[in-house]
Amino acid sequence: MSPIRSTLLLACTLALAACAAPGGTSGHAVAAPASSLDTVMQRGELRACLPGDYKPFGFQKPDGSYEGIDIDLSQSLAKAMGVKVSYVKTTWARLMDDFTGGACDIAIGGISVTTDRQKRAYFSAPYMVNGKTPLVRCDDVGKYQTVAAIDQPTTRVVVNPGGSNERFARANFKRAQLTVHKDNVGIFDELLQKRADVFVTEAAEAQVQQHQKPGLCAVNPDKPLQYGEIAWLLPRGDGPMKAFVDQWLHLARATGEYAAVEKRWLQ
Repeated sequence: MSPIRSTLLLACTLALAACAAPGGTSGHAVAAPASSLDTVMQRGELRACLPGDYKPFGFQKPDGSYEGIDIDLSQSLAKAMGVKVSYVKTTWARLMDDFTGGACDIAIGGISVTTDRQKRAYFSAPYMVNGKTPLVRCDDVGKYQTVAAIDQPTTRVVVNPGGSNERFARANFKRAQLTVHKDNVGIFDELLQKRADVFVTEAAEAQVQQHQKPGLCAVNPDKPLQYGEIAWLLPRGDGPMKAFVDQWLHLARATGEYAAVEKRWLQ
């Protein structure tokens, strides 16, 4: 066979293969798997999991409603999708299992970006840089400037269970006395009542609590102990959903909507 005929035959074979659907059936388009974005729009509801104990991102009020940065943003996202948003209460310890188990479409509320979480879900584009910062009684700010200064046998470190705060404390404080408090709401009174000395959390929460809890101060929130980012959890492998959320966030930043929301809750 001549080289020209061989080349033509190969081209025809490749063209036929390109037209064939998986399984050997040719001439039929294969539908892409449905995205959770389609499901949300068909349902008319965006379900958002959140622990609801983390100011300024998402906090449950006594009447059961929620407020915070992520609440305002999730309502904006739902409006862009043409749906309403509903909130699914979870805890930091159950967050990943509830999300991957299908309890909700996104997870919000001040979620730190970690590689462990990335193994089980996608993250949206991060919307805030927010590293780990000590919160202490104001008289003790000079005493707890570094990880080494905190990690002393006489220091009583308190953490909330199940999230990145607990992981940070267990990884960095080997000598300090470590206590896990039942939730993130009453933990600040542990400091004020001198039952604990240090709580390491995100800089944004530390700054909010120092305004709301006189006597507590954030230690160098502009120079955190560990770099961190905040983002939302999205379904793993769901490209259309991630693309939509990231594009919405990009536009929210470009139009100044995000800046207004952040200013409302951080200042």
